[in-house]
Amino acid sequence: MGGMATTEPADELSTLLVAIQRLVRRRLRHGLEQPPLRGAQVELLRLVADRPGLRVSEAAGELCLAGNSVSTLVNQLAAQGLLRREADPADRRAALLYATDAAVERIGTWRRRRLELMEDLVRALPGQERQALAQALPALRSLAQGLRDLPEEE
Repeated sequence: MGGMATTEPADELSTLLVAIQRLVRRRLRHGLEQPPLRGAQVELLRLVADRPGLRVSEAAGELCLAGNSVSTLVNQLAAQGLLRREADPADRRAALLYATDAAVERIGTWRRRRLELMEDLVRALPGQERQALAQALPALRSLAQGLRDLPEEE
């Protein structure tokens, strides 16, 4: 990324968000005992930990992934002991998803480490930059909501 100059704020924002996410993951993976999870696996685990009993179809919609892609992720995470499936009493064909205790602990550790890392980085910024970041949060939330609200491409 080094000497990349861009005049388009939307392009630079997109590039920076991807770079920040990648660099945060890289920093946090260092020193982990467990093998790292892929981005989509982490997203699914976080979602299920935050919303226990979520259906595969609901998770697919929330993550903007195909149902069969989520089923593959569920199988991978279940094989690692991080996710469990239970039949939905209302529809025996559907599965409800639950994060295991091991997954909840792993996610909690990851979130604590991520928060500590980001707090340290933000604290090291000059006051004006910290204030600018805080002021940008509503706009970033709106961008995230706008992405969620876009119609799915068939």
